[in-house]
Amino acid sequence: MRAARIHEYGDPDVIRVEDIPQPLPGPGEVLIRVAATSLNPTETALRSGLLATMFPVVLPVTLGWDVAGTVDGDPVLGMLDAGAAAEFAVAPATSLVRAPATVLLADAAALPLAGMTAWQTVTEHAAITPGERVLVNGAGGGIGGFTVQLAKHAGAYVLATASPRSAATVRSLGADEVLDYTAGPLTVGEPVDAVLNCAAIDPAAAAALVPLVRRGGRIITVATPIESSASVTARHMVTRNDPADLATLVRLVDDGVLRLVITDRRTLGDLPELHRLAESGGTHGKIIVTPSR
Repeated sequence: MRAARIHEYGDPDVIRVEDIPQPLPGPGEVLIRVAATSLNPTETALRSGLLATMFPVVLPVTLGWDVAGTVDGDPVLGMLDAGAAAEFAVAPATSLVRAPATVLLADAAALPLAGMTAWQTVTEHAAITPGERVLVNGAGGGIGGFTVQLAKHAGAYVLATASPRSAATVRSLGADEVLDYTAGPLTVGEPVDAVLNCAAIDPAAAAALVPLVRRGGRIITVATPIESSASVTARHMVTRNDPADLATLVRLVDDGVLRLVITDRRTLGDLPELHRLAESGGTHGKIIVTPSR
């Protein structure tokens, strides 16, 4: 089978699409015929070695965390430790859920990591309640787009930062106000109850988010760590791979509450280029990667 692998840590050129033996499922595992994976910008950190201490892997390793595909013809969805950027992958049967029925199976690969990150940020770590003012920073990204929708679904008044390129899409996802972060310092009028930071930002931009939050408010960041102040609590969250959460997100997709924003569809051979784009900030929304030749 074809698989996109790295044999060493390094720049995007270390990604190789190779023919390797098809994996064999072990006890409690199933074989997935992969329809697609999706690009997560944090996978560039795995490839470069920045996550080697936090998430050690045995090289060579096949890339890809999100997976959508079929098991014995049944459509499934899940998040793997690695291995989804291939024609076949194995996973514990208990880690998979039935894929949404209302979207293309390949497109469902946009959901697992970004969707679970947004869900856990909104419902657990920030515990957003109806009527709160919430600022989603980095709303044009894959996680940010889901976060806007879920914060709105929770009943919040949502302010969202986006570039002019993403502004219309972010507004269509339910943002009450869209703030152009390229136009200068952010202003939000009345302080917000919570900031949900979904963007990799520099220390100065991170520090500038704190004064936007009311006294006693909170900041949850899924990317750049942010320091708490005397009046605002800031916490960094790490996504938990939770099939029950993913099943909830699938229901929200099928119920029309949650929309997948697919901005491009590529194949395994495009992964080096996509990693370069992600590292330069040139990606937005979710990019689907299929194993097609």
